Amino acid sequence: MGDSTADRRPALLVFSDDWGRHPSSCQHLVRGLLTKHRVLWVNTIGMRRPALDRVTVVRTLGKLREWVRPRKNGDAPVPNLRVLSPKMWPWFTRPHDRWLNRLLLLRQLVPVVRSLECPVIAVTTIPVVADLIGRLPVARWVYYCVDDFRKWPGFDPAAIERMEGLMVRSADVLLTVSETLQDRLSQWGKECCLLTHGVDLDHWQSAAERSAPPGLERLERPLVVFWGLVDLRLDAQFVARLAGEMSRGTIVLLGPEANPDPRLTRLNRVVRLPAVPYEQLPSVAREAAVLVMPYGDLPVTRAMQPLKLKEYLATGKPVVVRDLPANRPWHDALDLARTPEQFSAMVRQRLVGGLPEDQAAARLRLVTESWTEKTRQFEQIVMVGLAAPAEDS
Repeated sequence: MGDSTADRRPALLVFSDDWGRHPSSCQHLVRGLLTKHRVLWVNTIGMRRPALDRVTVVRTLGKLREWVRPRKNGDAPVPNLRVLSPKMWPWFTRPHDRWLNRLLLLRQLVPVVRSLECPVIAVTTIPVVADLIGRLPVARWVYYCVDDFRKWPGFDPAAIERMEGLMVRSADVLLTVSETLQDRLSQWGKECCLLTHGVDLDHWQSAAERSAPPGLERLERPLVVFWGLVDLRLDAQFVARLAGEMSRGTIVLLGPEANPDPRLTRLNRVVRLPAVPYEQLPSVAREAAVLVMPYGDLPVTRAMQPLKLKEYLATGKPVVVRDLPANRPWHDALDLARTPEQFSAMVRQRLVGGLPEDQAAARLRLVTESWTEKTRQFEQIVMVGLAAPAEDS
């Protein structure tokens, strides 16, 4: 880039999920910044405690393969993006675990950061890198809080809370995706900005251009579809009630699995399918009659902001979800269920009547929720005072 303005703009050092693994909110935001900013994306090992189960084995083998033969930018060249896969220790519970991780990450990342001749802003969606604050040569730390990981199944809540406390106290900028998370982080006495998820309307309205993924064509219609991580957050009672009261059709749970409720494997009319690429999800929605989120009412689900909520709404299909804080701002655009009985009745009603006109009208405000707008807000918040002068842009 030579002496261009782009070279003088801040670069981003991002700690988050693996680049290209799934379209997280952080990846959506960063993609929108790549035309103007260089990005070092750090694939991390996650925060789930290692265990002798299929999820851990598959994830471990994937990480070992990545360390031996690292992918480059998610296997596809992306301008201004460099993907790093530093070796890490998979535990964070004890002081020497954190010491070892700090040592490993600093040895691998400090030379890379110092090679950039511009300010570097560190952005993290995970609190486990809190020990790097004050040690990495960056201009600013941003904690982009996307979930309450203390409540996630399989995570070490005490260790995460310790590191998150350090992160919140030490970071320069705090961002959350929901008011629930904003209230929680504000308890540390620091200002916390709210940036809710966006949606790519063009992507979700392009189903006619895409072929349906394999596995759906053989299923009895109508299809009631959930896509996302299938784990203990799903309420088996909600799914069971609907399955028992449907006279025809199929409930599809589509996505990776992480030790879900075993009752889901024994229900008639319930089919579990593996995850499909993000590009194919609009065609999944096209085949569905109703889209659902049958989450339990749990501490973890009360804090989360599902990325797929606005994606569901953008498809034009009826949507029935659990009555949870993240879903209530869109109460006029979908159906909220508090009990298994309500959930089953609402889904079956939408199977017959389709999307009501008033709900369709309420979804028109999605046009103000684009990822382009969210990226603009993100850049404005995290780069204030560091961006290149306006006259050079």
